[in-house]
Amino acid sequence: MSGHSKWANIKNKKAKGDAARANVFTKIGRELAIAVKQGGPNPDSNSRLRDVIAKAKAANMPNDNISRSIKKASGELNAVNYEEITYEGYAAGGVAVIVETLTDNKNRTAGDVRCAFDKFGGNMGNTGCVSYMFSKKGLIVVDADGLEEDELMLLALDAGADDVKSEDGVYEIYSLPQDYTAVRENLEKQGLKILSSDIEMIPENYITPEEAAVPKILNLIDRLEENDDVQNVFHNAILPEEEEEE
Repeated sequence: MSGHSKWANIKNKKAKGDAARANVFTKIGRELAIAVKQGGPNPDSNSRLRDVIAKAKAANMPNDNISRSIKKASGELNAVNYEEITYEGYAAGGVAVIVETLTDNKNRTAGDVRCAFDKFGGNMGNTGCVSYMFSKKGLIVVDADGLEEDELMLLALDAGADDVKSEDGVYEIYSLPQDYTAVRENLEKQGLKILSSDIEMIPENYITPEEAAVPKILNLIDRLEENDDVQNVFHNAILPEEEEEE
């Protein structure tokens, strides 16, 4: 895999500030609903729900919001049914983009995603047109403060991880998707400070687009991430705000 830092992209999302907080909570609320629908409202017996609760807590989502989302999805409150749909395409400069959505209206969502691609010089393609360039992996980002790399490497490997990278004051711990829950929970038991964790689509290789294409790519990503229906946007571009320091 490329040495490009996935954490840089996560930091950029976090840096958008409190204005994006409600949007983040809305997206996590939908993930909680899907998790409950698939495995029930008890996190003890529903590993996906445990994963989303951990993600919600890492995002500082209030416990009341988490409980309300779970109750709503389990039928105790008026529930909305969401469907998972993934879109693929190319941004300006030939950058591969994967858009994961949770929607209660797939016609609306498809229209919004297609409009964003069209508006910013990209084009939405068919399923599979870019996903072959990515690998699905669990990604757990841990604060590196006070942790030696060798020590963290041993902890992560013992927990079941298959790769560790040191990037920008954090450790990025990668796992197979099926091992992700166990790895995250094992690391939590070790008392590590987990900054973020999720199943990600990680590019096999990154590209550096031409300078003229960068504003269009950034605008496309922003437009997609501002959409409540969009859960995740993955791409294979190294962009100026994400470049690693030499």
